[in-house]
Amino acid sequence: MPRAVDGTKRKDRRKKILDQAKGYFGRRSTNHRIAKDAVHRAGQYAYRGRKERKRDFRKLWIARISAAVQNEGLNYSQFMHGLKMANIDLNRKALSNMAIEDKVAFSSLVETVKKTLA
Repeated sequence: MPRAVDGTKRKDRRKKILDQAKGYFGRRSTNHRIAKDAVHRAGQYAYRGRKERKRDFRKLWIARISAAVQNEGLNYSQFMHGLKMANIDLNRKALSNMAIEDKVAFSSLVETVKKTLA
């Protein structure tokens, strides 16, 4: 019995890679061997990027909180320490959002922290 080389499995496998490489420049989008490497590398970048995005957002929230707190006369570390001492459990994302959207509530929170630290 002859050996099947150009079967649908092989074609489907290659088509899947080329579909993922759609939009890539030059032979990266048309040549299976080169597209396979490009898709693999893109997957590695995407995996790493999902981890980096979490770090980047945390940095952004901390920078925003720090800027808002400095206007009130404290620094970031004092503010976070005061929140812990006052048993106020708010994450950085919520604090950052509050500092931007609800300045009055954020100011009252800072005053509470100042009373706790004093």
